[in-house]
Amino acid sequence: MKLQRRLAIHFTYQLAAYSIVVFGLMVAMVLVMVNVMTREEIKRNFPANGLGSIVAGTFYTNGEIQLSKQWQDVITERNAWLQVVDVKGTVIFEVNTHGEQPQTYTLADLVQIQDGKSNGRYNIKGVLDDTFSSPLFFIFGYKNAGLESLAGLHAQYGGSSGLVLEADIPSLEQKLKETGSYLTIVDAKGEELQAIGKKAEETGHYDPLDIIAMRQSPGAYDTNITIYSSEEGFPIWILHAPNVEISGSSKWMYSTQLWQFSLLVAGILLFALALSVWHGYRYARPLLLFTGWFERMGKGLYEEVLTPRDRRKLFRRRGQLKLRYRLYKEVLQSFYSMAEQLAQTEKDRKKLEQMREEWMSGISHDLRTPLSTIQGYGYILESSASGAWSEDELRDMGTQIREKGEYMLELITDFSHISELKQQHTAGIVRSRIELNELLRVSVLAYVNDATLSSAQFRYESEDVPLFIHGNEKWLQRLFGNLISNAVKHNPADVIVTVSSGMVNDEVYIRVEDNGVGMDSVTRQKLFDRYYRGTNTEESTEGTGLGMSIAKMVVEAHDGRIEVHSKAGEGTRITVYLPAI
Repeated sequence: MKLQRRLAIHFTYQLAAYSIVVFGLMVAMVLVMVNVMTREEIKRNFPANGLGSIVAGTFYTNGEIQLSKQWQDVITERNAWLQVVDVKGTVIFEVNTHGEQPQTYTLADLVQIQDGKSNGRYNIKGVLDDTFSSPLFFIFGYKNAGLESLAGLHAQYGGSSGLVLEADIPSLEQKLKETGSYLTIVDAKGEELQAIGKKAEETGHYDPLDIIAMRQSPGAYDTNITIYSSEEGFPIWILHAPNVEISGSSKWMYSTQLWQFSLLVAGILLFALALSVWHGYRYARPLLLFTGWFERMGKGLYEEVLTPRDRRKLFRRRGQLKLRYRLYKEVLQSFYSMAEQLAQTEKDRKKLEQMREEWMSGISHDLRTPLSTIQGYGYILESSASGAWSEDELRDMGTQIREKGEYMLELITDFSHISELKQQHTAGIVRSRIELNELLRVSVLAYVNDATLSSAQFRYESEDVPLFIHGNEKWLQRLFGNLISNAVKHNPADVIVTVSSGMVNDEVYIRVEDNGVGMDSVTRQKLFDRYYRGTNTEESTEGTGLGMSIAKMVVEAHDGRIEVHSKAGEGTRITVYLPAI
């Protein structure tokens, strides 16, 4: 659940972050394009619509005017000029005036400018901005060369009626042709009275708003118009001159912007594609590692799951997991732990297989030896004539057959006990509350009363306090029996066996000690190995070699431990520790 939650959070915030980045890029791109198009539109219609944008882009703080350098450059490029006048009529800011304009203005001057009166060769516009703490008057002037030219043509060719005389039309057409211009003369209703140098397909009628639109947005038309009328007002002369700023490029202007927009979109798509490739590569690499691990595990190469190359990919020099793999930290740890467990399981399996083979080999040997003896005596008795053997010889044969049979029965019983202990150790043996002193006393008493052990001496020492444990009475009796029997079988007949019990900290101890021959280091180390006792057929009645192995399994099934202290010629002391209640 922890890994699932972290993966969900990780991919969620990454998706959110990528979405925000892409959305931000799109918004920025749209804003840039809108800004570019707006500025381009202002430039196209500059200077007719330039003053409003200039006023909007001007800041007035602490008595100082701040206008962007970009606007100042546009004003200079278009041979225009700008002045900002304060409430007293004094110019406090100007651009591209070259000292040609006055530095102070009277009330009459400002009124004329506001009314749109031209000043010499300049068209002048004025606008008052009262959004600042102190009102400011912006004066914007730009050259109107077309007006001067048109006024000259009117003075030269205009007749008394305001129309061009028929005789003068060829001369006027020649002049207009030199500049690529043409002239239309209209009446008060916008009807065309005369057209000189004009193409036949072009309109011969103008609505009032058509003229206003052409003057206000010159960038939207192929020609730039200049209007002139005499003092009587009509007719009106309209000079159509090629729009140098737009001609030949106007229809391609938005195409260029569309091209830029397409490039920006392509850039964003490439960025998203690169991000996706990086994202896939980053999160696919661990999967590639897992694939290699699964292949090696499928071949049983558990110890080679993490190759040196994989380790260099996963870990830094100090053993820390690299940042790109930390998202899969729990997966890597679990996988690595599983590989170690499988490797250990494979080792244990091989070791168990080897032990089983050795054990079966020993068992076969031990069963074969007494069976050979029994079979031999049976063959002798079967093939001998009646009366061929004396009574003592027959008794000796019977004794040998009985002892070999008892040995085989004991061996089979021990096999059964080991199998039963294995099953109960896995499922858990049945335990109950047991008073240990009484159980141990009964076990020792059985050996004291054994007439076949009359030479051996048995002593029992216990504390007065009852010793309670959780245990299985049957298996504990088997444990005590094996320990005492082992002390008797492998020592001289007059051995002294001392059995004692007591408490040490939170544990109950049972100690079986003898004054016999003791054990060397090799025997002591292999004492609890299954089937360790030697396979000498002459000692077949001295046990199966499984007693101490069974004793250790019983102790471990009771969550206890067993210790052995012995030296050759100094006797043996075996101590069992079990958890006390």
